[in-house]
Parts: sequence; C-alpha cells; structure tokens
Amino acid sequence: MTSTAGDIARVLVDVGLPHLDRPFDYLVPESMSAKAMPGVRVRVRFAGRLVDGFVLSRESETTHKGRLSPLSSVVSSEVVLRDDVLELCRAVAERYSSTLADVVRFAVPPRHARAEAAPDVAREGVWETPGAGPWTDYVGGEALLERIADGSSCPRAAIGMLPTRDPFAEILVLAQAALASGGDVLIVVPDARDVARVTAAADLALGKGIAVALTADLGPQRRYRAFLDVLRGNARVVVGTRAAAFAPVTHLRLMVCWDDGDDLYSSPQFPYWHAREVLALRSHLQSVPLVLAGYARTPEVQVLIDSGWAKAVLPRRPALRSVAPRVASSGGDFERERDPAATAARIPHNAWTTAQAALASGPVLVQVPFAGYARGLACGTCRSPMRCASCAGPLQIPRTEQAPMCVWCGARASTHACSTCGGTAVRAQVIGSARTVEELGRAFPGARVIRSDGEHVVSSVDSAPALVVATTGAEPQAEGGYAAVLLLDARALLERPGLRAGEEALRRWCNAAALARPGAPVVVTADQAIPAVQALMRWDPVWFSSRELAEREHLGLPPAVRMAALTGEQAAVAEMLSIASLPTGTRVLGPVPAPRREAPDAVRALLSITRKEGMALARALHDAQAIRSAHRSPGSVEVRVDPMEIG
Repeated sequence: MTSTAGDIARVLVDVGLPHLDRPFDYLVPESMSAKAMPGVRVRVRFAGRLVDGFVLSRESETTHKGRLSPLSSVVSSEVVLRDDVLELCRAVAERYSSTLADVVRFAVPPRHARAEAAPDVAREGVWETPGAGPWTDYVGGEALLERIADGSSCPRAAIGMLPTRDPFAEILVLAQAALASGGDVLIVVPDARDVARVTAAADLALGKGIAVALTADLGPQRRYRAFLDVLRGNARVVVGTRAAAFAPVTHLRLMVCWDDGDDLYSSPQFPYWHAREVLALRSHLQSVPLVLAGYARTPEVQVLIDSGWAKAVLPRRPALRSVAPRVASSGGDFERERDPAATAARIPHNAWTTAQAALASGPVLVQVPFAGYARGLACGTCRSPMRCASCAGPLQIPRTEQAPMCVWCGARASTHACSTCGGTAVRAQVIGSARTVEELGRAFPGARVIRSDGEHVVSSVDSAPALVVATTGAEPQAEGGYAAVLLLDARALLERPGLRAGEEALRRWCNAAALARPGAPVVVTADQAIPAVQALMRWDPVWFSSRELAEREHLGLPPAVRMAALTGEQAAVAEMLSIASLPTGTRVLGPVPAPRREAPDAVRALLSITRKEGMALARALHDAQAIRSAHRSPGSVEVRVDPMEIG
C-alpha cells in the first residue's frame, strides 16, 4: 500500500505482550498531520480498545496488508520521546529480555496537562574551567578533570572517594568542568535524601537553581514539570534517582552515578533494570563520559575496570592516611578466648570506652542493621528460631511490650512455645534500632539519644554531643563529622543469606565510617579475620572487590558470568526451557522450588552463560516468551536478567 508522503505513522503501542513487541502502522488524518510528529503521545485503537502510544516515525509506505486504522487522537504535540532516548530504551529492552514498551514507561513519565502549560524557566550561568582542587589527591584525578573539560573525549572512571570529606562537593568540580565546556550534567543518586544533598551543594557551587531535581517523590505535576525542563533544555544539571538514568538531557557531557551498589538502583518492576547498567549503555551508545563514584567498589564495576572499559581513580596514599578514620574490630576469636564474658556483651568494652570518650567532643554514630525492636526471635533455651504457627515465617517484636508478630503474614503469636524443646523463654537474634535506643539511654544516662530509621529519617544533626542510633542508609550528616562511629551487630549483616552479603556489609560500613571526622575512631563488632572487616580496617575496598570477583569467576557466579532467573509454575518454566533456543554453553540449574513465600508452588531455574554470550541468552528468552504469549500458553514465567540476588 502506498500513500501520500508522511501520511502513515509508525506507532509504539503500549502493550507489553512479547509477541506484539514491534511498531504498528496507522493512518494520520489531515487534521492531526501537523501534530503527529515522531516522539509525541497518541491514542490509537488496538484490539478493540483505546490505548496509549508514541509515534516513532512518519512513513509514506506500509507493509501492512489490509486497511489501516487512523490515529484516534494526538494527546499532546510535545515531543517527549526523543530519538536518543528511544535508542537507549531499545538497548535496555534487549539487555533485559523485555519489550520496548515496558522500558519506555520508565523513561517518559505520565503527562500532566497543567505542568505542560506552565511557562519555562531558563537556567543559565557562566562557568570557568575549575582548577584541579581536590582532584590532586587522586591518582588520575587531574587527567579525568582535563578530559571532561576538553569536551572532545569520553572518559569513563570508577572513583574510590576519600572518606570524611564531602564527596558531592568534589563531584561538582567535575560537573563545573563539563558545564564550562558547554555541556550538561546528569547525576544519579540512590534516594531523595541524596538528591536534596546534591542540589543544596550545587546551589552553593554552581549557582542557585542550576540543579533540577527529578524524582518520583515530587508528585505527578512537579515531576512532569521537571521532566519538561530537562527535555526543553532548561536544566543544565539534572539530579535524580533511579529513573533519571533515562532523562532526556539536551547536551549531555557528563554522567555520574553515586554508590552504585545500593539496591535502590535496581527497579522492583519488570524488567528489573539497574541504573548503573542503563548509564553504562548510554555512555557506550552516545559517547558520554561516565563516572561511577563511591567509597566501596562493586564486583560489577571491577569487571568494567578489568576489561579496560573504565579506568580506576583512587586516592593517593598520603591523602588517604591524613583523612581516613581509625578502624578497630571487636569480638574476634582472640578476644573471646581472653575474656568470654566481656565479649558476650552486645556493646564490647572497647566500643563502650570509645563512645564514652568521644561524647565529650561531639556526636557518636551507632549503626545498627535493622529498625524495630527485636527481629529474628529464637528460643531462649535451645536457640532454635521461633516460627509463626500459621505460615512458618520468622517472628519479631515491633515495639516494647508487644507480643511477637510474624514478619510474613502479620499474625500475633499469643503463645510462643518452642517447637523443638517446648521452652517459653525468648531471645532476640537481632536487636533493632528502638531497642538499641533504650539500651544506650540506660548505659549513658544524661546523654542525648537521637534515632534515625525507616520510620523517621533524620537528615542532619548538630555538633553537640549525642548518641545517634541509625539503621544502614539512614545515617544523618553531622556538622563537622562524628567524633566516633560504632558499627554494631556486624555479624547480622555478614550472615545474611545471599551472594552479596560481604560486599553489602562493607559498602554500608564504609558509608557510615566516611561520616566521621578525619582520624576519628571507628569500632566494628566483628572478627578482624573476616575479609570485609580487613578491607574496612585498611580502607582497601579495591582489594575486597578484586577478591570477590576472583572467587565468583572460579565458581561461575555473577558478574563473572551473565545469569537469568526463570520463575513460575513448573509446567510453564519447563515449556519455556524446551522452546528457548539457548546459546551453546548455557548452563541450566534447576528447576527447584522458588525461594518465595508468595508463590509456594513456584519453581525457579537459573541460566548462566559467558558475558560475551549474554545478549544472545537475553534474545533467546525474549523469543521464547513471545512464542508462549502468541500461543497463550497457561501460566506465567518471570524472567530476571542478572538478578541482584540469586538465593
């Protein structure tokens, strides 16, 4: 069929079925011709109902046999899906074995008409190329700054930031270099609290209002308004959370990802993409410099460095020695042999004396792994875990003087006799932040105690003496830094089930210890023979990430290999494995019962392949899903490519 030039619109229809993962052609009525440009939102009739879509291109010919349906309406003439973002979405969809429509939903937020009609606010400034400043303290730091400033190269760096200094102030020096070269900057951070910190620092370093926040927490109208500011080129520095990795920054010259190991970067919705991987794909496709910065280093970043794709930028040893906290461990085998009674206490003697001495000069941070009162209850007699009588889930005590409650189903345990020995005494395997506040209040009478956790996050504290009890990730900033840091219940972090327990523990410890004053004492309640504790004491996360990657290469585990997890009913997973044209060398583990309480009959299979063949595996799984979708096979199969946890 042939039509007048441009009378056909190729539309991405918002239908997430794998066998319909392709554009569809529609006729463009003459009344809509001026508005139905590539990148705009439209409404079309598909399978008998009106659905949303985006115009991908205007064509003069179609391969469709039969009569084309017309566009139902043009929702807005705003071009919200730019070509470069569309290319990125295609790459992410292929990387995560997904449909393009599923990815575009994250890249383009829902429309808000009032925000679209609001006037633009231009954010302009004049910036000079900054001096090396703090980057003289890093090996390769000055060279990185120069390459960002020259505007003609595409450096990619993994930076191990110096502790006890303001990392965002140093990162904004790189941002200023990009702005001086005429480019724009995208900074992606884990949560809204970090967004507020970066935007406040940018107001001081770059000018008031230069940085634009882009997060889901803004609400529909403010979020869409911020998105339009970015899209229209009115934002020079964009600071956002996970989905900001897709932000349509106009003249993108630098991308920064802070603390890429944070699990908030992994999307909880299909296709479960990770912001670090999206930024890496964007850097490759669009030749944009990328900086991955943090105190710890993930094995995924170690892979990028070992392959030569990114360069390591690390602190010079004299600079590190001058600012690093003094880390000591407590609770090791030697201490237990010497004084079993003292080390049985939750707060060891040296942690106690450290906190007592530090309180004379400022606040003391006490990091605990979990919120609440008491988690993981066990029998006080035989130490067997206490389980819910209804669903066998673990029990916890949410608050003081409350009966134990099931973490899974929420049922209260009115009676809690041990199923092993019949004992009624109960002990907590893990103490939460609420119980810790009570303990420290009694141990340090008269001291001010501040609590910061998921129920109530405190953003900052002053320099006055105080005990600040915070869960991991909720540690407040202290004016002038903390006089000491105590890392309690370290074993609870290290003994968590999962592949990433060690690296996650080290990352959380480093983030807390970095809030201390230069040279301040840090006490971690774990045996110093544990590799993660050794890395913290020497402040050498690079050694730990290299060690972790070497072990995973030996065992054939991610990120040394690419992996996909298939979860669903046994028959559906079996069909998926039988019809998928898996690349040669694919290793299949399972199916075995899935580690999920929501679907007790579900099974899971793990598929692994070399990193070189990872894209071939993703395509094979997408094609298999398309076949099952087209045949309307019973049961669903969830596909997770490179899942954060595999057990």
